[in-house]
Amino acid sequence: MLLEWRGAPPPQPSAALKSVELAAIETLFDALGDVAFFVKDRDGRYLAVNHTLVRRCGLRSKQELLGRTVLEVHPRQLAQTYLAQDRQVIEAGSTIMKHLELHLYPNRRHGWCLTHKTPLRDEQGLIVGLVGTSHDLGLADERHPVYRKIASIAQQIRDNYHHPLCLNQLAQEAGLPLARVERLFQRVFHYSPRQLLLQSRLDGALALIEADPARGIADIAAVCGYTDHSAFSRQFKALTGMTPVQYRVHHHGERG
Repeated sequence: MLLEWRGAPPPQPSAALKSVELAAIETLFDALGDVAFFVKDRDGRYLAVNHTLVRRCGLRSKQELLGRTVLEVHPRQLAQTYLAQDRQVIEAGSTIMKHLELHLYPNRRHGWCLTHKTPLRDEQGLIVGLVGTSHDLGLADERHPVYRKIASIAQQIRDNYHHPLCLNQLAQEAGLPLARVERLFQRVFHYSPRQLLLQSRLDGALALIEADPARGIADIAAVCGYTDHSAFSRQFKALTGMTPVQYRVHHHGERG
């Protein structure tokens, strides 16, 4: 469980994090008013932030935010979502890309953002924290209620990629025509619902190959929702430049 910071001095970055030029990176992101930037340690405490995130949290300075966790600076309902994401990145080593979700704008109104989070590793490959951004789409929630439905469809695809999915049915359940869902996906994510499904399946396959070197490739393909093993291999190679077998040898060979 992530720890809460309760008034002690902000923690110092670990040796691995000190090697990152956080000040220089912060300076770059401080110039972007529509992008929140953050670095967190394994306990979810902020180690580096930009001014946009400080304003989004309703604070006046970075020092007020450093060393604290999302539970202390965001409304609890939003914070629990961010916390679950952090655990997924830090504990499972997952990368979250183009995740459509609600955030708070500087005026404390809810708005839509695309969030990216990736593990931060030391020289030994151990996860020591995470780094992320949240890009403001400039869409107030109350003026764009359809984005809740799009976010829900995207999450259903991510959560259920290993099952047969009917995109038309997901659109109908959201009360939207499939053509409109596809247009909104392209506008927000710059890819289609089918491409998100493909990405989710391949990400799942990568995680399984990395976690279990003895597991059969055909079994991994089936678990990730593929009925055609050859199609899985073709798509996997298009993504990574290697076949599933080559990727497994490369990944476990480097670590072995």
